[in-house]
Amino acid sequence: MNKAASVYSLAPPTVQDLVARARELAPLFRKNGPAGEANRRVEDESIQAATNAGLMKICTPKRYGGWEMNTRAMLDVSSAIAEADGGTAWVVNLNNICCWLTSLYPVKAQDEVFGANPDARVSGVLNPTATAVKVDGGFRITGTWHYNSGGWHAQWAVLGMPIVDAANQPVDQGLALIPMADLERVDTWFVAGMKSSGSICLKAHDIFIPHHRIFSIPRAIEGDYPTEARSGEPFYRSAFVPILSIILVGPILGLGRAALEFVRQKAGSRTIAYTFFEKQSASVGFQLQIAEAAMMIDTAHFHAYRAADDIDDAAARGVYPDMLIRARVRADTGYVVEKITQAIDKLMFAHGSAGFAESSPLQRIWRDAAVASRHAVVLPPVGYELYGKMLLGVENTVTPLI
Repeated sequence: MNKAASVYSLAPPTVQDLVARARELAPLFRKNGPAGEANRRVEDESIQAATNAGLMKICTPKRYGGWEMNTRAMLDVSSAIAEADGGTAWVVNLNNICCWLTSLYPVKAQDEVFGANPDARVSGVLNPTATAVKVDGGFRITGTWHYNSGGWHAQWAVLGMPIVDAANQPVDQGLALIPMADLERVDTWFVAGMKSSGSICLKAHDIFIPHHRIFSIPRAIEGDYPTEARSGEPFYRSAFVPILSIILVGPILGLGRAALEFVRQKAGSRTIAYTFFEKQSASVGFQLQIAEAAMMIDTAHFHAYRAADDIDDAAARGVYPDMLIRARVRADTGYVVEKITQAIDKLMFAHGSAGFAESSPLQRIWRDAAVASRHAVVLPPVGYELYGKMLLGVENTVTPLI
């Protein structure tokens, strides 16, 4: 353990410990936020600090020195980081869920990732934007995958691919575990918000993937994972699509809390222009806006935690959630991002035009939340339609991701 990491106890931390560490690092994350935006990737200093604090090992199995926690832990830790910087929270969070995905592979593959480096970082994209050729022992693939959050800092990637037969015809959709050394990083992330997430493009050029580093996504959607260790590790029995969707709201929850706190703290010293109010806090209209935003943020947390508890409780009991519960998690996910973005918009109106100054952290919170909330897996209409179909017994013609 290096000197920076030695300030932390060697004993496995609790979720509360990790949240406390995230808040201790808030000044550093906040300081590095503008540089992360300018450089379009989280600063290495912040990544190393998060690694040293153990914030990147929430999903790594205990067999490799990880914390092997649960869905709710990912929400708590990523939202705590996001109170200081949204991009750092997004990268830490996506690394953690990709480490969870890595832990679904056969132990042989897990050994290759975590065996030599328990702090291994992983990025990923499920979309099978590649071509594959079946060869002895595995496949050779060529492809391009966009929006690999944290791709600059990862040593491995989990990437979607078609699984083909001997005639190279697609028969399944797979997820391949690939060392970053075999991939080309392409800087394509030029966006209005979440700039520092470094969600770059990865390219593969005729690389070999052995069978033990590929699993079937359709089978995973139904809870059939290839890891041999799952019977003694309930976290790795968690429902596939529900956990992949709900964890995305963790940073968004923290951004909502950060916006509310910033506007509250400024309310006693800011006037409302062209009115008799010398302080925003004296205005009943302002008070109503703050209360309504706070209620929206609280409501979002209730739905996020309900979804996380559904996933974690089922995994602990060894039960795979039925379609109705899984659809409700997708709806909960959409509802969370809808309520948080509405709350932040209301807070922007309440605070006033100063919130859009480049020097104000509020405009970056607003931009980061707006971009994060447009992730395809969290879109409210998709989640609502899925849940509505399940409630009414109507055939799902929307997406296989449920």
